[in-house]
Amino acid sequence: MILKDISLNSPAENILYDEVLLYLADQGKGGEVLRFWESPSFFVVLGRISKEQEDLNFDNIIKDQIPVLRRSSGGGTVLQGPGCLNFSLILSKEQNPEIAHLKKSYEFVLTKVVQSLKNIGVEAEFLPVCDVALTPQQKKVSGNAQKRGKKFILHHGTLLYDFDLKRIEQYLRMPKDVPAYRGQRPHLEFIANLSCSADEVKKAMKHIFNAAKAETQLNDDEQKCLKIFLNTKNVCVKLS
Repeated sequence: MILKDISLNSPAENILYDEVLLYLADQGKGGEVLRFWESPSFFVVLGRISKEQEDLNFDNIIKDQIPVLRRSSGGGTVLQGPGCLNFSLILSKEQNPEIAHLKKSYEFVLTKVVQSLKNIGVEAEFLPVCDVALTPQQKKVSGNAQKRGKKFILHHGTLLYDFDLKRIEQYLRMPKDVPAYRGQRPHLEFIANLSCSADEVKKAMKHIFNAAKAETQLNDDEQKCLKIFLNTKNVCVKLS
């Protein structure tokens, strides 16, 4: 597995680069990848079928000029920004038969994430369908989503380590569909930061996913594909 610690310049580039990695892997021009990235500025990402009218605090987003984008994977709406480490995995179905089914694939991946956190002293647990939470408080530190290709899947998630949690309440409404373990807890009682650094998390996850070879720049195929995706895929959401 190749390690790519690559944060790009714009929200659209960061969102679409994950799609590029999945597309190229399915085309036989890439393979398994563990990518890390983090945005220096705040922006909102809607899931593939998320409804902005239900999820967003429009007044605050418009007032603060927060960009809103939509990704191609499922899952809920999230706020990105400093202190939120993103990880993306491109995984082969052939090499990992455990990921053939959606729910089992979340358990397969996130059990490894939980173990990597435990290896650096953070007690956490996988909570279905696709969350990682601190124990025993069951406070969420990671939300996850997937897009599934023919031969590979894209699994990507967030890991909060030094995030301004008040911003979540500022820009996002309470979601309509919540996991049972959340109950009716508002954002600030439900979401938490990890008690470790981003570098510690990266090192632990690199080890557990056996990402040995590191690349810090896009290769030629990735650059060409990203340029095409930026010109053909409209990921920016206009708020009316």
